[in-house]
Amino acid sequence: MNEPSPAGPPDAAPAAAPHPPKSIAHPRDPLHGITLETIIKALVARHGWNEMGRRIPIRCFMFDPTVTSSLKFLRKTPWARKKVEDWYIYELPRQ
Repeated sequence: MNEPSPAGPPDAAPAAAPHPPKSIAHPRDPLHGITLETIIKALVARHGWNEMGRRIPIRCFMFDPTVTSSLKFLRKTPWARKKVEDWYIYELPRQ
C-alpha cells in the first residue's frame, strides 16, 4: 500500500514555477528586462556619442566617452539616467 504520490517522492524539491519568456513585455513598464547597458549601446549605435552629448550634455558622453564610464555615472546620477531612459522610451516603436 505504499504507493508513491502523484507529486513524486516526498524528499524531492518542489518544482519551481515556470517563468514567462523574456519576449513578453511588462504591461506598464517599457524598460522591464532591459538593462542600462543595452539602452546605452542602442542609443550609441543609433545616434553616436556626439549626438548623445549634444542632446544630454554630460561629460561621460562628451569627453572620451565609453559605455563603462557612462554606466558608472548614470547609475549614480538619477536625473541623468532618467533623461537617457526617457529618450530610449520615446524612440521605442509604438505598439
